[in-house]
Amino acid sequence: MLYRFAADALVLFHLLFIVFVLLGGLLVFFRPWLALLHLPAAAWGMSVEFFRLYCPLTPLENELRQAAGQQGYDGGFIEHYLIPLIYPAGLTPTIQLWMGALVLLINLSVYAALLLRRRGRTGA
Repeated sequence: MLYRFAADALVLFHLLFIVFVLLGGLLVFFRPWLALLHLPAAAWGMSVEFFRLYCPLTPLENELRQAAGQQGYDGGFIEHYLIPLIYPAGLTPTIQLWMGALVLLINLSVYAALLLRRRGRTGA
């Protein structure tokens, strides 16, 4: 029971991390110090997509599920939980590149807006 709870908590953390990577820059509008957490998280998220890296949380979740007597799964978190909801055909390298580009575009836009806002306040 404890292992299953840990695996489920890890899935929730993983999902929240992905949302933070994608939209965390918006939080920086209200708490500028969060950029210290968001920029490395966004860089990691983009790296995973652009270079098709394997996230270390996925094998950990599988180990916890197996310890709980459940079956693990092949592939990564996105392929297992999110892609079936968003892309029924499955994840391809092209889709991964587009996802990475989307993360980059959203975050560049947010940080550009932050920079413009800051310059507007200082009158520079």
